[in-house]
Amino acid sequence: MDSDGDAAMANGGGGASANDENCASGERSVPEHCEECEDRRPVWDCKQGCGGVFCDVCFYALHRKGKRALHKPEKIERPGAATGNCGPAAGKGLSGWIGPRLPPQKEEAHPDMYDRKSFSERSKYIPVRLTSDERRYLRLVESVISVTDYTGKVDADFPSASKRSHLILKQITRFLSGLVLAVDYQKGMTMIDERGYSEHEGFFQDVLEIARRHKIMNPEKMRTEYAKLIYLMQDAVSPEAQRILNLNIKRGVKSVYEFLRERGGLAILSDPNVEIATREVLANGRPRPQITKDIRRKETAVAQIKRKYATHNLSQDDIHTCLYSMCDNDSFLNSNRVPIDKMIAFLEKYFSPDTPGDDAYSLAISAGEGGARLTHSHARQYNFAHQSLTLWRDIMHDMFRLWCLGEEDLLSESFAYKLVDTGQGKQRVQNSPQTFKAMQEILFHAQHGVQSWVGSSVIHLGDHNVPNALMFIDKYTQVSRILGPIVSCLEQLVVLYDKDEHIQNLIDTGYGGLETLRKDILFDFFRSAFDGSGADNFFDAGSCIDGRLTSAWNWCSQLNSKPFFPMFQLTGFTSFDGEFQR
Repeated sequence: MDSDGDAAMANGGGGASANDENCASGERSVPEHCEECEDRRPVWDCKQGCGGVFCDVCFYALHRKGKRALHKPEKIERPGAATGNCGPAAGKGLSGWIGPRLPPQKEEAHPDMYDRKSFSERSKYIPVRLTSDERRYLRLVESVISVTDYTGKVDADFPSASKRSHLILKQITRFLSGLVLAVDYQKGMTMIDERGYSEHEGFFQDVLEIARRHKIMNPEKMRTEYAKLIYLMQDAVSPEAQRILNLNIKRGVKSVYEFLRERGGLAILSDPNVEIATREVLANGRPRPQITKDIRRKETAVAQIKRKYATHNLSQDDIHTCLYSMCDNDSFLNSNRVPIDKMIAFLEKYFSPDTPGDDAYSLAISAGEGGARLTHSHARQYNFAHQSLTLWRDIMHDMFRLWCLGEEDLLSESFAYKLVDTGQGKQRVQNSPQTFKAMQEILFHAQHGVQSWVGSSVIHLGDHNVPNALMFIDKYTQVSRILGPIVSCLEQLVVLYDKDEHIQNLIDTGYGGLETLRKDILFDFFRSAFDGSGADNFFDAGSCIDGRLTSAWNWCSQLNSKPFFPMFQLTGFTSFDGEFQR
């Protein structure tokens, strides 16, 4: 039994407007934008159903199940586009056509979609590496924010809103004063005496942007400090705080694209050698001569690009920094996406959706048994796990973009947050429209690549499950923390088994052999980590997009009770969070 029906999309709705009088006549003007997201161009006209025009993403999200799945849309023809009936066959509705798969015409390039392969598009969300001077200011921000307890003070209970606002301004000015005092004591004292914060606006923007840029490139760093910093900035950019302080401390993160555009170097992103120059060289068990050859090939490509595009506005050192900033992004993908790819490969190697092999390794689950909250057959559970991993992979691929959009939502002056007790303490619940739209696109691509999507499509963002974009980002940066130790254990077992005869004897006698042990670990994970568990109700866990990761974390918390836990410890496992687990 799946939970989280698609009738209510979190942080987004199905507010399509009806144009009954136009539908009756069969003639109406087509709007420039989708009526749901009001952002992308419309592709489908549902004039015989709900009366709206939608882009691919919104149409699929609103018409995947229920009565809307029976609507019969028509493809919106544009000048110069190929003609023909691209919609469902007359009289058949959407059953068997879009529920749950979109028409094959979606395979054509869509100009409004995020181009995942374009270096030009990717570079818009890739931060520039920090220089040595910038790292000095990074340490400054880290030191000042680490000694504050901002959220613990301002997000507590207050008898009135005015008292909380007064404390917020007091904490913000103390933080800003600390930054200036640490750099220049005399200027800091003058600023405090004269309340002249606006005179140092550029400095505040610079140092805070440096800290945010560092965090995006290194998600494992500043785990506590970053949340306090973002929440402090969130309060500082509010209209009230800006009016009182006469100061705006927000600045966009410096990206590779923006850096090159300002210096007239965008042609670099179209160079045929840029892919080689920005690719991380991995060992992957290859012989040393082959690795050395790839390193030299990369260095040659970097040198050629630097000589070709260097100008008086764009030095070779600047080009070098940009290329290796893009290489940092490739390294991030290898570190965070590869464990997901390996888990997908393990799932496909040891299990099959068609035949479970035997009852001992059937992935079938039943609600109420073993903590499961869903009821799936073996094939359905296989597809559910496979699709969840694929979705996580797509999210990690676009994580830099999601992070940039998430910061824009968090620091937006238009969307005020509300302090709500979500059951896990006071949280800042805030709508995140840009992050939500990007997540819809990623989900759309994942759903479009399968014959049948298993489970709910509800995206929790801006509710008590995922209060804001910061929580969303933090939640999905944990994917590699979950899968990395599992993949490492499975791979190290092979090494230890071949290397140490005592461990070989232990595995053979205690676990039935190496392959049996590996399959047992994977069987338990794919069965129990995707069973909808991890919360007290179906809305918080279940089969929704957010609930899949909640179930995986629940499995992690129970690892020390598993019979194969000693094997994890034997392969060097400490915990899923980097600390020793007993």
